[in-house]
Amino acid sequence: MHHAHALPLRAIADDVCVAPQLTPAAMAEAARAGFRAVVNNRPDFEEGPAQPTNAQIEAAALAAGLEYRFLPVSGAYQSPEQAAAMAQLLHELPRPLLMFCRSGARSARLFALAQSI
Repeated sequence: MHHAHALPLRAIADDVCVAPQLTPAAMAEAARAGFRAVVNNRPDFEEGPAQPTNAQIEAAALAAGLEYRFLPVSGAYQSPEQAAAMAQLLHELPRPLLMFCRSGARSARLFALAQSI
């Protein structure tokens, strides 16, 4: 997969990337880039009205033919239950997988926790 596109991605595994907050418009771009699934790890309304809602992003993702899941976690703490839920998503979602949050950091942490289960 070539990353010669505008999405601000960081690869954390062969077929998993993390990104900062994505917009609904970025979903079509992710699909064009070859991603097959997206996980949103950022709770709605963290930032106020500037942050697109999960529902808006999900609608765009589904319209673009992507699998989409919402697993919101706090930036400060990701619980064992959330790590287990992420492990389940890693098991069921097609790859390549794109995960995002505010900066990409909590998605990367959650991925690492899920991998260690």
